[in-house]
Amino acid sequence: MNDDEGLTYVYAVARDTSALREVLSGLHGISGAPVYLLGENEAKADAGTAPDHPDIVAFVAGRVSGQEFDEPTLKRRFEDLEWLEGVARAHHEVVQTIAAHDTVLPLRMATVYQNDDRARQALAAQRSVFAERLSLLRGRSEWGVKLYVTPGQAPAGGGEPPGTTDAAPLSPGKAYLRSRRAQHSERETRYKRAERVAQRVEDLAARFTRYRVRHPAQRGELASGPEENVLNDAYLVAADQAEEFRKALAGTVDDAAGVRIEVTGPWAPYSFAMPPPATSPAPGPSAGGTGRAP
Repeated sequence: MNDDEGLTYVYAVARDTSALREVLSGLHGISGAPVYLLGENEAKADAGTAPDHPDIVAFVAGRVSGQEFDEPTLKRRFEDLEWLEGVARAHHEVVQTIAAHDTVLPLRMATVYQNDDRARQALAAQRSVFAERLSLLRGRSEWGVKLYVTPGQAPAGGGEPPGTTDAAPLSPGKAYLRSRRAQHSERETRYKRAERVAQRVEDLAARFTRYRVRHPAQRGELASGPEENVLNDAYLVAADQAEEFRKALAGTVDDAAGVRIEVTGPWAPYSFAMPPPATSPAPGPSAGGTGRAP
């Protein structure tokens, strides 16, 4: 690998095993560039004698163009949605391929180093954190849990209280105002139901895991049609409990009209890749971005 050609893009951290090296041997990532392992076990691996030791970690890396991924260019590129989608998709496919074979610790999209040597320095600086995190993630995967409130409809008759009638028809203005009041009342009712469901979700999920990340509710282009996203959580769940977890959560909205739950997974554990920063940054990244599983 010639360090003078482009930059080193790092997708994830994984255990350095002969099985993973075989998986990566035919894998291509961003711009079709080959994906390879970069880490402390390289010399032995290149000699064909790499021990499959659980504490030996490596970066899953590839080469990218310096003209596309240097820091000034990246700032502009992140505003190009078509380019960003292509990079995000390639990044995710590499991470998911690894996750299908072994525990993976995904890194942020657009984690880029000046060369392989700088990437090795970063790996060495955070090796103990990476190894500890991989140990936590082993046998677990990420599950997304979202709650949506659906738009309310005004009750028939313009929202008149039960048992009351008007002798004369309402003017268009009064009918409109009455309809708006009825819609507002129904909307508030659905929000209160969603709050109760959110508490059920939290209490139930605590039976399966103590690892949760609360993401901001999705807005704008990320939202799901006319529905409003009011909860966007991620949970780290053991593989042998995942199906029970999914089925249990699905029942939390059975008596909550106007509230919908969406449980997705299993995903590579993007939300749990790193603990909150407690130390100084690792040396050498020339740029960085952010990314999560769809």
